Amino acid sequence: MASVTSLSDSVHQRLAAALSAALPQAGSADPLLRRSDRADFQANGILALAKKEKANPRELATQVVSRVESGELIKDVEVSGPGFLNVTITDRAITETLAARYADDTGRLGVPLAERPGTSVIDYAQPNVAKEMHVGHLRSAVIGDAVRQLLEFTGESVVRRHHIGDWGTQFGMLIQYLEEHPHELDHKADEASGEEAMSNLDRLYKAARKLFDSDEEFKTRARRRVVDLQAGDPQTLATWQKFVDESKIYFFSVFEKLDMEIHDADIVGESGYNDMLAETCRLLEESGVAVRSEGALCVFFDDIKGPDGNPVPLIVQKSDGGYGYAATDLSAIRDRVFNLKADSLVYVVDARQSLHFKMVFETARKAGWLNDDVKAYQLAFGTVLGKDGKPFKTREGETVRLVDLLDEAIDRASAVVREKAQDLSEEEIAERGAQVGVGAVKYADLSTSANRDYKFDLDQMVSLNGDTSVYLQYAYARIQSILRKAGEARPAAHPELDLHEAERALGLHADSFAATVAEAATEYAPHKLAAYLYQLASLYTTFYDKCPVLKAETPEQIENRLFLCDITARTLHQGMNLLGIRTPERL
Repeated sequence: MASVTSLSDSVHQRLAAALSAALPQAGSADPLLRRSDRADFQANGILALAKKEKANPRELATQVVSRVESGELIKDVEVSGPGFLNVTITDRAITETLAARYADDTGRLGVPLAERPGTSVIDYAQPNVAKEMHVGHLRSAVIGDAVRQLLEFTGESVVRRHHIGDWGTQFGMLIQYLEEHPHELDHKADEASGEEAMSNLDRLYKAARKLFDSDEEFKTRARRRVVDLQAGDPQTLATWQKFVDESKIYFFSVFEKLDMEIHDADIVGESGYNDMLAETCRLLEESGVAVRSEGALCVFFDDIKGPDGNPVPLIVQKSDGGYGYAATDLSAIRDRVFNLKADSLVYVVDARQSLHFKMVFETARKAGWLNDDVKAYQLAFGTVLGKDGKPFKTREGETVRLVDLLDEAIDRASAVVREKAQDLSEEEIAERGAQVGVGAVKYADLSTSANRDYKFDLDQMVSLNGDTSVYLQYAYARIQSILRKAGEARPAAHPELDLHEAERALGLHADSFAATVAEAATEYAPHKLAAYLYQLASLYTTFYDKCPVLKAETPEQIENRLFLCDITARTLHQGMNLLGIRTPERL
């Protein structure tokens, strides 16, 4: 695969060389280049450099300009204000660079791989066994999957981990109930649907809870079951496995509706780290990282204190010998660092768990499991709010089921598609409705910075106007329609042509896709890619309004504008794909 040097990188190289020539003693200096509304690019680096070298910034800027090798890349460089450089590049350079991206037959649009890719473990999409997935599970799944795809696209080796809650005291109650009512999880047919699996689990959970609360003898038997489970009793484990398997039927159905690929091998529950817990505690205690306090094994921190001023510890093992979440999370870190050989651990987890993860990561650093070469990062996300700005609940005040939410989004989107559809069959409307509805939910989540709360407003999400995935999907479908109508004319780059300012703006933005992907991947920030794609679609709309494509003045101009349409469509398609959103060819 041939990676393509972006226009900003090419300009950066020319300016850096001119800076070094004008001020050899400064070594390699950064011209600090960015896009500008005054010209194509603006360089601000001369001000800081002049201050450091005690030179006059405008004079230094003038010297740099005289040393810039322009060639076919740079059309004009002028000094502005106290010593900024405004750089305008040639139309030819824009078209030729895009043509090189267009010619990349790998479909990567000339986006390079990261210079030093490593191995990342991403912990995301974390449902609980025998429990319904609700709106709170949405963000971890959607954000995590987008970050995974961004990292993989840049060449990172990514190990996915779905840390499911599949252990703990409530399983004693469930297992005991199933032992006494063995047909509660039987299926009517060979192939059970996700809905059937969940209603089985739900019914059993409610019945077991009722019995547990009302029958002391059952409660005693259920508590004994917990001990059997933790001791690895084969019969108890076999019954527990039925709950895990039944839950997975349901999980997979929800993730399929979310248009996400989840692999069974990547689902590692709390139980997966069971055999490591005692050793984790031993290592922490022997190294002095954890100490016994009132019988519990605790880690104390200098900077974490409660409202009363007393230290708040991380409890790794309770005084009764039971293990808390911390023991599991620390064992998972050991597994990910030493067995999976990861150098980055990313946890896509609700911001309300930030203190817990801060303590866990700090403990792992004190133990030497994390260091400068192996980092852990919590990609903390905010809450999904209703239109009223309060946490999203049903009218009855219950948390919203994720399935209901997705179904409603698909229904709304199908209505929008049906209204606009000219030549789509009912089957196609249903398929597009699902792609548009699920895309709308994902995009609303991903276009907000993860750490912020966002309002779940379906009317806004499936709107054709504004910053929505539907707007982007329609832009893509409109381009495909133009390409189909082009007849004999084919997209082809013509670097010799002058460009309209709307063509220039679109071309410059299309070229910065590679830089945006690199930034979004490095910062675990899919919202930066979403913002880029919305701007791309907006610039395309302006181009479409101002520059006739199929009715352009000459055959060469028609071909060049079709080329601009096609590279925009490919960029939209690739970018949306990285966010986990489909781009239907017709809408």
